Amino acid sequence: MISDIEAQGIRDRLAGTLDAVAEAARVSGRRPEDVALVAISKFHPADAVRAAYEGGQRHFGENYIQEALAKQDELADIDISWHFTGRLQSNKAKFVPDRFGLLHTLDGSKLAQALHKRLAATCAPTLDVLIEVNLGGEGQKAGVEESELSALAEEVLGLSTLRLRGLMLLPPFDLTPEQRRPLFARLRELRDKLEPSLGAKLPDLSMGMTDDFPEAVMEGATIVRVGTRIFGPRPVKQ
Repeated sequence: MISDIEAQGIRDRLAGTLDAVAEAARVSGRRPEDVALVAISKFHPADAVRAAYEGGQRHFGENYIQEALAKQDELADIDISWHFTGRLQSNKAKFVPDRFGLLHTLDGSKLAQALHKRLAATCAPTLDVLIEVNLGGEGQKAGVEESELSALAEEVLGLSTLRLRGLMLLPPFDLTPEQRRPLFARLRELRDKLEPSLGAKLPDLSMGMTDDFPEAVMEGATIVRVGTRIFGPRPVKQ
């Protein structure tokens, strides 16, 4: 359980984050309502999520399936839009249908086909997905390579159970926010080139976190994923 003081701290930091996102949007000539905030609640207890919900937040992101499912069950009495923002193994695709409104981290054909098979078998609603693109050249990170993006996007568009909404980026952590900005711009450029070739609109760009969301918004982010700025330092995973 978190204390009342901790809960109020979460709500206060949430309000400050929403103000900062809105200001970044205005500075870049965009409307604040065109940028959605996803509160990344991984490792934080369900009570922390509830506190943010009471502060007006509705979109929450989780990185680990089992943690997410437990939290969803505990918070089943409130209407949350859940996003899956972590790396998803194809053998855990069965847990995503009906549990998440948006998958940010589709990174290959194997996962796309696993999701399609599960969704088709269960007659679950169409799942909105983003393709994660690895622009930092980090071998240990998930994400499709830029050269493979078009083929994967075409494949996903051909799967009736998936709805491709756009792209997602997780840049290298050792870069400064200004050094990440060209990567944010590159993701936007890739989206802009992909749309006419696919003949489909890709409205969403999920990019930007606690320390770099203003730069991401200025380069076109429509979704920012912020955790520490809202919830405070992340507890150590047990």
